[in-house]
Amino acid sequence: MTSAPGRRSSTFTRLLRHGFTDPSAAERLLDAPELAPVRNDPVLLPALGATADPDLALLHLVRLLEAQPGPTDRQELLDTLIAAKPLRDRLLGVLGASAALGDHLARHSGDWRALVTYEPSDLHPGIEEFERGLAEATDPVSLRIAYRRCLLSIAARDVCGTIDVADTAAELADLATATLRRALALAEADAPEDAALCRLAVIAMGKCGGHELNYVSDVDVVFVGEPVEGADERKALQAATRLASHMMRICSETTVEGTIWPVDANLRPEGRNGPLVRTLASHVTYYQRWAKTWEFQALLKARPVAGDLGLGQEYTDALQPLVWQAAERENFVADVQKMRRRVVENIPAAEIDRQLKLGPGGLRDVEFAVQLLQLVHGRTDASLRSGKTLDALKALAAGGYVGRADAAQLDEAYRFLRSMEHRIQLYRLRRTHLVPEDEADLRRLGRSLGLRTDPVAELRREWRRHASVVRRLHEKLFYRPLLDAVAALAPGEARLSPEAARERLVALGYADPAAALRHLEALASGVTRKAAIQRTLLPVLLGWFADSADPDAGLLNFRKVSDALGKTPWYLRLLRDEGAAAENLARVLSAGRLAPDLLMRAPEAVALLGNGNGGGLRPRTRTHLEQEILAAVGRAVDAVQAVNAARGVRRRELFRTAAADIVGSYGTESQPAEADAGALVDLVGGAVSDLTAATLAGTLRAVVREGWGDTLPTRFTIIGVGRFGGHELGYGSDADVLFVHEPREGVDEGEAARAANRVVEEMRRLLQLPSSDPPLLIDADLRPEGKSGPLVRTLKSYEAYYRRWALVWERHALLRAEYVTGDEDLGRRFIEMIDPLRYPAGGLGDEEVREIRRLKARMEAERLPRGADPKLHAKLGPGGLSDVEWTVQLMQLRHGARVEGLRTTRTRAALAAAAEAGLVSEEDAGTLDEAWVLATRVRNAVMLVRGRAGDTFPTDPRELAAVGRYLGYGPGHAGDMLDAYRRTARRARTVVEELFYTD
Repeated sequence: MTSAPGRRSSTFTRLLRHGFTDPSAAERLLDAPELAPVRNDPVLLPALGATADPDLALLHLVRLLEAQPGPTDRQELLDTLIAAKPLRDRLLGVLGASAALGDHLARHSGDWRALVTYEPSDLHPGIEEFERGLAEATDPVSLRIAYRRCLLSIAARDVCGTIDVADTAAELADLATATLRRALALAEADAPEDAALCRLAVIAMGKCGGHELNYVSDVDVVFVGEPVEGADERKALQAATRLASHMMRICSETTVEGTIWPVDANLRPEGRNGPLVRTLASHVTYYQRWAKTWEFQALLKARPVAGDLGLGQEYTDALQPLVWQAAERENFVADVQKMRRRVVENIPAAEIDRQLKLGPGGLRDVEFAVQLLQLVHGRTDASLRSGKTLDALKALAAGGYVGRADAAQLDEAYRFLRSMEHRIQLYRLRRTHLVPEDEADLRRLGRSLGLRTDPVAELRREWRRHASVVRRLHEKLFYRPLLDAVAALAPGEARLSPEAARERLVALGYADPAAALRHLEALASGVTRKAAIQRTLLPVLLGWFADSADPDAGLLNFRKVSDALGKTPWYLRLLRDEGAAAENLARVLSAGRLAPDLLMRAPEAVALLGNGNGGGLRPRTRTHLEQEILAAVGRAVDAVQAVNAARGVRRRELFRTAAADIVGSYGTESQPAEADAGALVDLVGGAVSDLTAATLAGTLRAVVREGWGDTLPTRFTIIGVGRFGGHELGYGSDADVLFVHEPREGVDEGEAARAANRVVEEMRRLLQLPSSDPPLLIDADLRPEGKSGPLVRTLKSYEAYYRRWALVWERHALLRAEYVTGDEDLGRRFIEMIDPLRYPAGGLGDEEVREIRRLKARMEAERLPRGADPKLHAKLGPGGLSDVEWTVQLMQLRHGARVEGLRTTRTRAALAAAAEAGLVSEEDAGTLDEAWVLATRVRNAVMLVRGRAGDTFPTDPRELAAVGRYLGYGPGHAGDMLDAYRRTARRARTVVEELFYTD
């Protein structure tokens, strides 16, 4: 029946909306008479649209309906399909993901009933359940049919997400075990005389042994045979060989129902040239005398699965101790690496970029890396002796052999790559590890993995990202050959060619491999003690550099520091002997420009990185800083030398703070990244503010001493305002201040004023002398009358001005005013004088509130840089620092007189007090706090990465990646970082609009 044009147009549109790529063909299929009873049912199209390939699912559904023996069977299927969502999801999910299983259902039209049950036992069947499903198979053909029926149930749970990729692989291994048992039973039934002569054990190896089998894979086995009591050994082994061969043919041969999978016994001793079945003693002798390293690696996953399980257990008990001695063999690591290289070299050039399993960054990279570490450390740690890759990886992380962050990334990547492999094989049930090239295949594959917006592009992006992670982490185990390639200590030994070394460095993320090799050669070559220690350190350091966004910078900076300190006895000893020192240094040197630049000008500050397991990175108190700077100033011969000494302390302490920030953000192998980002923000803000205060104190002392000796003619104090007064300075922040003086008794006011102004001018001059250090700029623009007003006023002048002329913005600016240095009593009296102004007893009038809102709007309109994306501007953008701070400060102006907790200069403390007083909900306060902390960290990150201040994210990809790494985003996740920032800022802006702009 042909649809009317109007209906066809409507259906055509609906089909497109539900993901069909050929709506015309789908319309014809929907018009099939078999679908007539459910054609217009509202659940059908959405259910088809939820599958990996709706067109394929619909086609095979029609085929399945056509294959039903009669109308009653067809109606039963339709009724169950529409009424039972579990069956609908399972059946259509399989039909949309697997053409091969669709073909099976068309041939065996009643097998769909295997998907009806939804009991707990059906969710996670084991070997016994699968054995029951195969029990009625009496020949190879019926075994294949029963096997596909069981496979159908696994695939249904897999595509519906009832089980994850690890559970799927384990169930496939259990089904393979049950199939091997049934095949062996059929072989024994065909030759009972052979079965009577021998004990035969089937040992699963590889993925089947490790409970991580693919949908279509060779099943690797080894056979062990022993004569029954009284039987001749030679005849028993011949009988066992016939049984083993028959069992392999039952599984491997092609019939009218196709094949199951090849049974591969080539991992046995001597491979294809060795006997198919050996006695246990023969196996043990072979492994003790002749086995190669890779053969012990293959035994990692050995597991008895069929036949005489007692004999199989004897086999594993006898050989497992040999496995864990393999790492003691000469050239063990080199042998494993060589085998991995050989695998990659044998991949056809046309396939290497599509190889999901064997190519660079593929599944085998994860497996080799994990197995190598298992063999090395499993000798003494039995917790590592798992045949499952993911379980072993988890154990390696728990034992400290792999960094937890690395293990988590490898786990995620392995699961994604295995899921891709499963879905590729499921489509045709063919053994392949190649990613398809056809767009339709890629679309189906992407949709099967839950990628729906742009399945092909998302799939390619995710695949490349995970492969990159795997390759980078895998290569961490292969650094030492790079040193062998450049150190030239043993000319007769094989080593990486320069080209191979460069390729390896590129894989690790080095943009200039030639320069990296030169640095390695300079550091590691020679026979000196220094070079020997460097060769010990570099393999680990290279891994940490590669974990950063700029490995080249990390290695270059390490060479510079080593050149500066290489002859200092304590330097290399510190890195070699003091736990976290080397890793801390690697993190600092590769995290951006600021910290390395500071360290290059004060290389001895490396010592801070190893003091008491990171204790040397704790910021010093303002009291200690001031004492040290004042002592240095006291020893200087003039003011210039005094300020240079203060700058030296500031340089070292800025490095200490930056290093603590970086290490806290990156984390180390022994110390995870700081969970509380707010704590890092408070650490940096407090440390930089204290350091700035101490530096100003030293500069003030130097100026007064040089100009007036011990006593200035006027009392003089410095008040911090803005971020300085709020203990919230960033690495590149100016120091906002107010200067206050008060003539001493008997001193003329004019003389006092001249002295005070001279102090300010001299302080500013000295602090602005050319220097390679980060600048310390004094900004007094928040003083009365702004730039038009005098730089210094007496306390009485401030009081008179504020009483008569103070504008709203000036009272607003006083909210973060705090004594910094100078005459403490004068500073205290200034603060007492301004308290009634910034915390007015009557709060604010409506017009004053409107004025504050106008000022904020004007500031953002005038100061936002042209062309900047407001949504990513950490200071002035929606939900940025300005939004949060002005909202908090408006609450302080309105309620500070009656709410004591609001009388603080610190934004986060004031926000917490506002929540405690009920002025803002806990949820909204949390939203604002999160946004403020994130925006502050973005500004700190930009300064650390670029070496200069900035309020928005860098545009350079490597700099953006470095900011992301500081904020906790791994390689390839810069987009996620920007999305997360926008989300956080958007939520904060919603709160700001309610609190700041609503009366």
